[in-house]
Amino acid sequence: MNSRIQFSDFNLSKEVGKAIEDMGFEEPSPIQALAIPLIQAGRDVTAQAQTGTGKTAAFGIPVIEKIEPTKRCVQALVLCPTRELCMQIAEEFSNLLAHLPRITVLPVYGGQPIERQLKALHSGVHIVIGTPGRIMDHLDRRTLLLGDVKMVVLDEADQMLDMGFRDDIELILKKIPQERQTLLFSATLPQPIIDISKRFQNKPEFVRVQYAELTVPQIEQCYIEVKEREKLDVLCRLIDLEDPQLAIIFCNTKRRAEELSGKVRARGYRADELHGDMKQSQRDRVMGGFRKGSIDILIATDVAARGIDVDDVDLVINFDVPQDVEYYVHRIGRTGRAGKSGKAVTFVSPRDFTKIHEIQKYAKVQLARMPVPSQSDVAETRIRAMLDKVREAVKAGGLESYVRIIEDESEGDLSTIEIAAALLKVQMELGSSGGQDEQRKQRDDIDFADTGAEVGMVRFFLAVGRMHKVAPKDIVGAIAGETGIPGKAIGAIRILDSYSFVEVPKEHATEVYSIMKERTIRNQPTGIEPAAGGNKPGRR
Repeated sequence: MNSRIQFSDFNLSKEVGKAIEDMGFEEPSPIQALAIPLIQAGRDVTAQAQTGTGKTAAFGIPVIEKIEPTKRCVQALVLCPTRELCMQIAEEFSNLLAHLPRITVLPVYGGQPIERQLKALHSGVHIVIGTPGRIMDHLDRRTLLLGDVKMVVLDEADQMLDMGFRDDIELILKKIPQERQTLLFSATLPQPIIDISKRFQNKPEFVRVQYAELTVPQIEQCYIEVKEREKLDVLCRLIDLEDPQLAIIFCNTKRRAEELSGKVRARGYRADELHGDMKQSQRDRVMGGFRKGSIDILIATDVAARGIDVDDVDLVINFDVPQDVEYYVHRIGRTGRAGKSGKAVTFVSPRDFTKIHEIQKYAKVQLARMPVPSQSDVAETRIRAMLDKVREAVKAGGLESYVRIIEDESEGDLSTIEIAAALLKVQMELGSSGGQDEQRKQRDDIDFADTGAEVGMVRFFLAVGRMHKVAPKDIVGAIAGETGIPGKAIGAIRILDSYSFVEVPKEHATEVYSIMKERTIRNQPTGIEPAAGGNKPGRR
C-alpha cells in the first residue's frame, strides 16, 4: 500500500485541493494513490475496488479537473447500478465542487420526476451521473446529448451486468465519441467485465488494491447498529460499560476527530484528539498524556494512528466505519498487543452495512452484533465495580470504627442490610446524577411557538450570511456535525447578506438551539434565535 503519497503530489487545482481539505481527508486512500495519476495522464483504467475504498474520489477528482466550465455541455458521464449509489456519487461530486460553483452535476435516476431532469439538461450541465435505464430514457427522448463527452466511468460494473444492464451499457458507450477516456471500476473482474474492457477501452491500465489479512485472533470484534445522531450517547455508554484503561476512538476525518473530542471532553471524559495536521510538539504532548494516564481516551484518524505505539490499549472503537478494509486491519491491531486480550467495536449506521460486508469478506473476519448498551447495563456494571471495591476494602481491613457506627445505627430502626443498600444507592446517585440532570435539562423541550416554518419544523435565525461567505453546506455541516442530526433532515435554508434562516425538525429543535448557541459557523458566532413567525416584523 503506497500510503505516503499526499494529495499535494497530484498537482490539483487550488479549488479541488481546498474542497478535499474541507472534507477532512488527510491523504489519498490506496486506490486513489494508484488510480488518480493514471487518470490524470489520460490513460484508460480498469480498477478492482470495493465499495468503501474511496473509489468515488479516485475517479471524481480527475474527472472534475478535466471539465471546461465555459462549455455548457455534458463532458463526463458516470454510469452506476442503483439510485442510492447515484445519489451518493452526486453528493461526493458536490462536495468536491464546493469551490467550483460554475461546474454543474446532475444525478439522473428512476423514481425522480423527469421534468426536473429535463429542465436541468436543457440549461446545460457538465457531469451526468445516472443509472443505465434512465440514461437510455433520455437518449430515446433526445434530451441527453453525448457528443461532447470526454470521460465515461462505469462504476460497480459487475453489479450493473448482474442487473441485466449489459445491452444498455453497450448502446450508451457506442453513442459516446471514441476519442474519450473510459474508466471501469468493479469489485470483481469476471469475464464479461474483461470483454467490455477489451471492446470499449484503449490499452487500459489495470490497478488493484491488495488486502491485508487479519492475524489477531485474540481480539474480540463486534459491531453496534446505531443511527448517526445517537452515536455520541452510545459511545459514552459503551465507555462507561467497558471502563477501559486506555481506549482509541477512530474517526474518518480530522474535522470529525476534533469535533468528537470536544463533545466527549464536555461530558467529563479525559480525552484528546490526534490527527495528521498537528505539529510534532502537539502530538508529543497528547501521546505523553496517553502514556502517563492523564488521558484515557485518544480520538484519532488513520493517518495519525501510525505514530501510536502503546501496548496497553484494551478497547478500540470505530466511531466511523473505515473507508478502506486495510484501515480496519490497522485500527484494530492497536489493541490486544503483547499477548493481551482486546476488544474492537465498530459503530454501523444503516448506510454502512455494505462496507461492513466488504470488511468481513476481505479481512476474513466475522463481526458479532452487540446490543446497544442501555443505562441499566451501565448502572449494573458500576454496581459490580463498586462491590468489587467493597470486597477489597474488607480484605484490606481497618474497618473497626465504621463497624461501630453501623452497629449503633442498626440497633435503631434500620437493619444492616438496609444501611448497606442505602449507602450503595447514594454512592451510585453521586456518581451519575450530575450528568443525568444535565442531560435531562437539555432534553426538556422548549416551546418555540410559531416561527413561520413548515409543519413539523422550527425556523431559526442565524447571525451569519453572504458577507461571511456562508453557503448552505456550511450551515448543514455545522448543525449536522455538532448535533448529530442527519444533514438530510435539515429543511429549507435561506441566506441573505448579513443573516440566514434554517428549518430543523421540531423533535431536534431544542437540541439544535442549545448546542448551536455555543458554536460558530465559518468562525462566526451563530447568534441563533427562533425566527419570528406569522406576520411579525423583524427576524423573518
